[in-house]
Amino acid sequence: MSKYVQDMSIDGDEPPPMYFTKEIIPSSLPLISLPLINLTLLSSSSKEGVQELQKLKQALSSWGCFQAVSHGVPTSFLDKVRQVTKQFFDLPTKEKQKYARAVNDFQGYGNDPILSDHQVHDWSDRLFLNLIPHNSKNLQLWPNNPIDFREVVDEYTEKMKVIAEVLLKAMARSLNVEEDCFLKQYGDEQVMAARFNYYPLCPKPDSILGVKAHSDGSAITILLQDIQVEALQILKDDQWYRVPVIPHAFLVNAGDQIQIMSNGIFKSPMHRVTTSSNKERISVVIFHLPNAEVEIEPVKALIDEETPQQYRKLKNYPAINFECFQSGKIPLDTVKF
Repeated sequence: MSKYVQDMSIDGDEPPPMYFTKEIIPSSLPLISLPLINLTLLSSSSKEGVQELQKLKQALSSWGCFQAVSHGVPTSFLDKVRQVTKQFFDLPTKEKQKYARAVNDFQGYGNDPILSDHQVHDWSDRLFLNLIPHNSKNLQLWPNNPIDFREVVDEYTEKMKVIAEVLLKAMARSLNVEEDCFLKQYGDEQVMAARFNYYPLCPKPDSILGVKAHSDGSAITILLQDIQVEALQILKDDQWYRVPVIPHAFLVNAGDQIQIMSNGIFKSPMHRVTTSSNKERISVVIFHLPNAEVEIEPVKALIDEETPQQYRKLKNYPAINFECFQSGKIPLDTVKF
């Protein structure tokens, strides 16, 4: 790309043709009320804890996502995460380019990686960073400005790792299978990455998306939404729904890998991000997933005569997911048993 999306927006450029979708994006869609899941209750053996596990199972087997509350992360710290994200994208382009990603790398500052001449581009810039394992981090691409960016992200990493592990264990318990059955498929090292997103003003919100429709190649995705601006949409039964902003909740969705490991019980939802002509937006996404070199498969206890195995054993699913979506294929369809 010769120009970042943020710069095109500031300069008032006409968006190039590759940013336009083939569909008209409705300005008005129904608003969904996703389940609120109390993360503190998920670890409780009380009656309320058991009920919360059933809510979790129902949410993930229907919508594939929920709003996580009572998660233990102070609201002041979430505001700080948003603040350093906004401060980074407010820097001059030359300063941000110090952390630019290489053409064939995901890590670093840039926009939508280009795999095909026919690919529809996302109207967003992002900073993608590997978080764990620590030897996967490229610290040269971690901003020194704002000065507390690295410290905040390191602390956020530890908090998200704890939440992801709590969720994976609760998800297993909700299915009455061994608590560690999902985590065991992660191998010796969990993988976690962050994507800091900036969605600038867009002159054509009816035909340009901030992020095109996709499902995630992760096991779990934890989204910190913009504190005010709504943009996320979820597809269910061929209908798109708007997702409301709950300022200090996390929007958690199942990724394709947990759909595989749960033998299709949990659903990885198709979702997209819209644009706006009068409101910019930021978000922070955490992807939590198994090591790419470790094979994953449906949990044996979830396979029987009535529910045969849905997906084959495989590894490095994120690569399959990314390539399929950029070429217009549904990744999960390509790995069915």
